Amino acid sequence: MSWNKELSVSKIAAYLAGKEINKIYERDFDIEYKNDNSPLTEADMVANKIIVEMLRREFPTYAILSEEEKDNKKRLENDYCFIVDPLDGTKEFIKRNGQFTVNIALAYKHRTVMGVIYVPVTGEMYYAAQGEGAWVSDKNGQIKKLHVSDTINIEEIRLVMSSSHTCEQMEELIKKYHFNNFVKMGSSLKGCLVAKGDAEVYYRYNPTMEWDTAAMQCIAAEAGAIVRQMDDSELLYNRENSLNDKGFYIINRMENRI
Repeated sequence: MSWNKELSVSKIAAYLAGKEINKIYERDFDIEYKNDNSPLTEADMVANKIIVEMLRREFPTYAILSEEEKDNKKRLENDYCFIVDPLDGTKEFIKRNGQFTVNIALAYKHRTVMGVIYVPVTGEMYYAAQGEGAWVSDKNGQIKKLHVSDTINIEEIRLVMSSSHTCEQMEELIKKYHFNNFVKMGSSLKGCLVAKGDAEVYYRYNPTMEWDTAAMQCIAAEAGAIVRQMDDSELLYNRENSLNDKGFYIINRMENRI
Protein backbone atom coordinates (compact mmCIF):
# COMPACT_ATOMS: atom_id res chain seq x y z
CA MET A 1 0.00 0.00 0.00
CA SER A 2 1.32 3.45 -0.94
CA TRP A 3 1.18 6.41 1.45
CA ASN A 4 2.57 8.95 -1.02
CA LYS A 5 -0.33 11.41 -0.88
CA GLU A 6 -0.59 11.23 2.91
CA LEU A 7 3.14 11.87 3.20
CA SER A 8 3.13 14.73 0.70
CA VAL A 9 0.21 16.54 2.32
CA SER A 10 1.63 16.01 5.82
CA LYS A 11 4.98 17.49 4.80
CA ILE A 12 3.27 20.59 3.42
CA ALA A 13 1.07 20.93 6.50
CA ALA A 14 4.03 20.57 8.84
CA TYR A 15 6.04 23.16 6.89
CA LEU A 16 3.22 25.71 6.86
CA ALA A 17 2.57 25.17 10.56
CA GLY A 18 6.28 25.56 11.24
CA LYS A 19 6.38 28.90 9.42
CA GLU A 20 3.67 30.27 11.69
CA ILE A 21 5.34 28.80 14.77
CA ASN A 22 8.56 30.63 13.85
CA LYS A 23 6.73 33.96 13.56
CA ILE A 24 5.39 33.56 17.11
CA TYR A 25 8.74 32.25 18.36
CA GLU A 26 10.43 35.47 17.27
CA ARG A 27 8.16 37.74 19.32
CA ASP A 28 6.64 37.84 22.78
CA PHE A 29 3.83 35.36 23.43
CA ASP A 30 1.51 34.44 26.28
CA ILE A 31 1.68 31.11 28.10
CA GLU A 32 -1.36 29.33 29.50
CA TYR A 33 -1.49 26.07 31.45
CA LYS A 34 -3.78 23.10 30.90
CA ASN A 35 -5.42 21.02 33.61
CA ASP A 36 -2.39 18.72 33.74
CA ASN A 37 -0.15 21.78 34.24
CA SER A 38 1.46 21.41 30.81
CA PRO A 39 2.07 24.70 28.98
CA LEU A 40 0.05 25.95 26.03
CA THR A 41 0.93 28.82 23.71
CA GLU A 42 -0.60 30.61 20.76
CA ALA A 43 1.81 28.66 18.55
CA ASP A 44 0.26 25.33 19.60
CA MET A 45 -3.21 26.48 18.57
CA VAL A 46 -2.24 28.23 15.32
CA ALA A 47 -0.23 25.22 14.17
CA ASN A 48 -3.05 22.85 15.09
CA LYS A 49 -5.58 24.82 13.03
CA ILE A 50 -3.37 24.78 9.94
CA ILE A 51 -2.65 21.06 10.14
CA VAL A 52 -6.11 19.82 11.06
CA GLU A 53 -7.87 21.94 8.43
CA MET A 54 -5.54 20.68 5.69
CA LEU A 55 -5.84 17.04 6.72
CA ARG A 56 -9.63 17.24 6.93
CA ARG A 57 -9.84 18.87 3.52
CA GLU A 58 -7.54 16.35 1.80
CA PHE A 59 -8.66 13.22 3.70
CA PRO A 60 -12.26 13.79 4.81
CA THR A 61 -12.86 10.12 5.68
CA TYR A 62 -9.83 9.79 7.96
CA ALA A 63 -10.02 10.29 11.72
CA ILE A 64 -7.73 12.75 13.50
CA LEU A 65 -6.30 12.53 17.01
CA SER A 66 -4.53 15.76 17.99
CA GLU A 67 -3.15 16.98 21.28
CA GLU A 68 -4.98 20.28 20.83
CA GLU A 69 -8.37 18.94 19.68
CA LYS A 70 -11.19 17.46 21.71
CA ASP A 71 -10.95 13.70 21.30
CA ASN A 72 -13.72 12.22 19.16
CA LYS A 73 -13.96 8.53 20.09
CA LYS A 74 -15.59 7.74 16.75
CA ARG A 75 -11.99 7.55 15.55
CA LEU A 76 -11.86 4.08 17.11
CA GLU A 77 -14.17 2.84 14.35
CA ASN A 78 -11.81 4.12 11.63
CA ASP A 79 -8.87 2.13 10.24
CA TYR A 80 -7.16 5.42 9.30
CA CYS A 81 -6.22 7.97 11.94
CA PHE A 82 -3.85 10.91 11.68
CA ILE A 83 -2.03 11.52 14.97
CA VAL A 84 -0.87 15.10 15.42
CA ASP A 85 1.26 17.05 17.84
CA PRO A 86 1.25 20.55 16.35
CA LEU A 87 4.05 21.70 18.65
CA ASP A 88 6.01 18.93 20.33
CA GLY A 89 8.32 20.37 22.94
CA THR A 90 6.32 23.39 24.08
CA LYS A 91 8.65 23.66 27.10
CA GLU A 92 11.61 23.90 24.71
CA PHE A 93 9.71 26.50 22.68
CA ILE A 94 9.22 28.57 25.84
CA LYS A 95 12.92 28.17 26.73
CA ARG A 96 13.73 29.33 23.18
CA ASN A 97 16.33 26.58 22.66
CA GLY A 98 15.02 25.56 19.22
CA GLN A 99 14.43 21.93 20.20
CA PHE A 100 10.77 21.67 19.25
CA THR A 101 9.01 20.02 16.33
CA VAL A 102 5.80 19.57 14.39
CA ASN A 103 4.72 15.91 14.42
CA ILE A 104 2.23 14.33 12.01
CA ALA A 105 1.73 10.57 11.72
CA LEU A 106 -0.79 8.22 10.17
CA ALA A 107 -1.93 5.05 11.89
CA TYR A 108 -3.52 2.31 9.82
CA LYS A 109 -5.17 -0.48 11.77
CA HIS A 110 -3.35 0.69 14.91
CA ARG A 111 0.16 0.70 13.42
CA THR A 112 2.07 3.81 12.45
CA VAL A 113 2.67 3.75 8.69
CA MET A 114 3.72 7.33 7.92
CA GLY A 115 5.54 9.96 9.95
CA VAL A 116 6.69 13.55 9.48
CA ILE A 117 8.73 15.57 11.96
CA TYR A 118 9.52 19.17 11.01
CA VAL A 119 12.01 21.33 12.93
CA PRO A 120 10.90 24.95 12.42
CA VAL A 121 14.12 26.60 13.62
CA THR A 122 16.52 24.60 11.41
CA GLY A 123 14.19 23.81 8.51
CA GLU A 124 14.97 20.09 8.77
CA MET A 125 12.22 17.68 7.76
CA TYR A 126 12.40 14.05 8.89
CA TYR A 127 9.95 11.72 7.19
CA ALA A 128 9.17 8.08 6.48
CA ALA A 129 6.50 5.79 5.10
CA GLN A 130 6.15 2.08 5.71
CA GLY A 131 8.50 0.12 3.45
CA GLU A 132 9.98 3.28 1.90
CA GLY A 133 12.83 4.04 4.32
CA ALA A 134 13.43 7.16 6.39
CA TRP A 135 14.83 10.43 5.12
CA VAL A 136 15.79 13.93 6.19
CA SER A 137 15.87 17.06 4.08
CA ASP A 138 17.62 20.26 5.12
CA LYS A 139 16.49 23.85 4.59
CA ASN A 140 18.17 23.85 1.16
CA GLY A 141 16.29 20.75 0.02
CA GLN A 142 19.26 18.38 0.25
CA ILE A 143 17.92 14.88 1.05
CA LYS A 144 19.74 12.16 2.95
CA LYS A 145 18.63 8.63 3.78
CA LEU A 146 18.61 7.80 7.49
CA HIS A 147 20.10 4.68 9.02
CA VAL A 148 20.90 3.73 12.58
CA SER A 149 24.50 3.20 13.68
CA ASP A 150 26.05 -0.26 14.09
CA THR A 151 27.60 0.51 17.48
CA ILE A 152 27.12 -2.17 20.14
CA ASN A 153 30.20 -1.54 22.30
CA ILE A 154 28.82 -0.49 25.70
CA GLU A 155 31.68 1.99 26.14
CA GLU A 156 30.81 3.75 22.88
CA ILE A 157 27.03 3.84 23.22
CA ARG A 158 25.53 7.33 23.13
CA LEU A 159 22.48 7.65 25.35
CA VAL A 160 19.76 10.16 24.46
CA MET A 161 18.34 12.04 27.41
CA SER A 162 15.49 14.52 27.68
CA SER A 163 16.24 18.20 28.14
CA SER A 164 13.17 18.60 30.37
CA HIS A 165 12.37 15.23 31.97
CA THR A 166 14.38 13.08 34.37
CA CYS A 167 13.46 10.02 36.42
CA GLU A 168 14.91 7.61 38.97
CA GLN A 169 14.98 4.67 36.56
CA MET A 170 17.21 6.59 34.14
CA GLU A 171 19.59 7.60 36.92
CA GLU A 172 19.81 3.95 38.03
CA LEU A 173 20.47 2.83 34.45
CA ILE A 174 23.30 5.31 34.08
CA LYS A 175 24.93 4.16 37.33
CA LYS A 176 24.53 0.45 36.55
CA TYR A 177 26.15 0.62 33.11
CA HIS A 178 28.50 3.54 33.84
CA PHE A 179 27.24 5.55 30.87
CA ASN A 180 29.09 8.78 30.33
CA ASN A 181 28.27 9.58 26.72
CA PHE A 182 25.02 11.54 26.71
CA VAL A 183 23.13 13.53 24.13
CA LYS A 184 20.51 15.86 25.67
CA MET A 185 17.68 16.84 23.39
CA GLY A 186 14.07 17.96 23.54
CA SER A 187 10.89 16.73 21.81
CA SER A 188 10.77 13.93 19.22
CA LEU A 189 14.24 14.94 18.05
CA LYS A 190 15.53 12.32 20.49
CA GLY A 191 14.18 9.52 18.32
CA CYS A 192 15.52 11.24 15.21
CA LEU A 193 19.02 11.17 16.71
CA VAL A 194 18.86 7.37 16.88
CA ALA A 195 17.39 7.21 13.38
CA LYS A 196 20.22 9.26 11.88
CA GLY A 197 22.95 7.33 13.72
CA ASP A 198 23.95 10.12 16.12
CA ALA A 199 22.92 8.07 19.19
CA GLU A 200 22.20 4.42 19.91
CA VAL A 201 19.83 4.24 22.89
CA TYR A 202 16.76 6.22 23.90
CA TYR A 203 14.89 4.91 26.94
CA ARG A 204 11.77 6.69 28.12
CA TYR A 205 10.32 5.52 31.43
CA ASN A 206 7.95 8.43 32.00
CA PRO A 207 4.49 8.30 30.37
CA THR A 208 3.96 9.96 27.00
CA MET A 209 1.01 10.29 24.64
CA GLU A 210 0.37 8.76 21.22
CA TRP A 211 1.08 12.07 19.49
CA ASP A 212 4.51 12.22 21.15
CA THR A 213 5.67 8.93 19.64
CA ALA A 214 3.73 8.04 16.46
CA ALA A 215 5.73 10.01 13.88
CA MET A 216 9.02 9.36 15.67
CA GLN A 217 8.36 5.61 15.79
CA CYS A 218 7.73 5.34 12.05
CA ILE A 219 10.86 7.32 11.19
CA ALA A 220 13.09 5.44 13.62
CA ALA A 221 11.76 2.02 12.59
CA GLU A 222 12.20 2.76 8.88
CA ALA A 223 15.78 3.79 9.65
CA GLY A 224 16.38 0.34 11.17
CA ALA A 225 15.73 1.06 14.85
CA ILE A 226 13.82 -1.20 17.23
CA VAL A 227 10.90 0.55 18.92
CA ARG A 228 8.99 -1.21 21.69
CA GLN A 229 7.27 -0.56 24.98
CA MET A 230 9.35 -1.24 28.08
CA ASP A 231 7.74 -4.68 28.47
CA ASP A 232 8.89 -5.42 24.87
CA SER A 233 5.32 -5.34 23.52
CA GLU A 234 4.34 -3.48 20.36
CA LEU A 235 3.50 0.22 20.60
CA LEU A 236 0.09 0.62 18.91
CA TYR A 237 -2.02 3.67 18.02
CA ASN A 238 -5.57 4.98 17.73
CA ARG A 239 -6.35 3.39 21.08
CA GLU A 240 -9.16 4.33 23.43
CA ASN A 241 -6.61 5.40 26.06
CA SER A 242 -4.01 7.57 24.31
CA LEU A 243 -1.56 7.41 27.22
CA ASN A 244 1.65 5.44 26.63
CA ASP A 245 1.86 4.37 30.25
CA LYS A 246 4.42 1.57 29.88
CA GLY A 247 7.23 3.75 28.62
CA PHE A 248 9.20 2.80 25.51
CA TYR A 249 12.66 2.41 24.05
CA ILE A 250 14.26 3.15 20.69
CA ILE A 251 17.54 1.33 20.10
CA ASN A 252 19.78 0.80 17.09
CA ARG A 253 20.40 -2.92 17.68
CA MET A 254 18.84 -5.55 19.92
CA GLU A 255 22.28 -6.10 21.49
CA ASN A 256 21.74 -2.70 23.13
CA ARG A 257 18.55 -3.76 24.92
CA ILE A 258 19.79 -3.09 28.43
